Amino acid sequence: MLSYTEEIEAIVARHRNALQARIQSRKTELLEESTGHHMAFAALGVSAEDATNIDLHQSISRLVYRHTGTMMEEVARHCLQRAFPGAGRALIPNTVGDSPKKFEIDCLVEDTDAIEIKWRDATTDGDHVRKEAQRVEATRDAGYTPVRLMFFEPKRPSAIRIQKNLAAHYRGVGGSYHKGDDAFRFIREQTGIDLRTILQEQPTVH
Repeated sequence: MLSYTEEIEAIVARHRNALQARIQSRKTELLEESTGHHMAFAALGVSAEDATNIDLHQSISRLVYRHTGTMMEEVARHCLQRAFPGAGRALIPNTVGDSPKKFEIDCLVEDTDAIEIKWRDATTDGDHVRKEAQRVEATRDAGYTPVRLMFFEPKRPSAIRIQKNLAAHYRGVGGSYHKGDDAFRFIREQTGIDLRTILQEQPTVH
């Protein structure tokens, strides 16, 4: 039987391999795509070499962000499921709005704590913010305690301000909001697993 460290390392390795494969595939795809838009780049003084690098790095950035979010959600849920075997995803009705009809809880623990897991949330989109606030209220209406984990904080002042308001919303309905070090501490205290250390010890791809 694998230890919890080995299980988490296996999850991380799977996501790492999937990301690297997708990056290589995207590099190949870019070689075959039109570069007509580079004309507009050139008008702004961007060299052909820089234009190619911009396209590549933009694509890689999107892939890295997407895979990071998926990986962090999975490893955090795995830690919680190891400590609470019955924990897992759940759906609840949206009791305060028309869209979406239901919200997904990333990890429902002990039929009490409805945990939302974010690797980072830097959005300032008004519709996204509204839905996040609705999620909190719908979670309370479903009889659960809303808990939010955000492992890495955004940098932009507008995003930071929105997260502060969202944190107040969680606490206002009796829930809790954990960001940065506090999110890793929450996992460690609830599960006994030092997720931060495990992630820091993963090999770097060169």
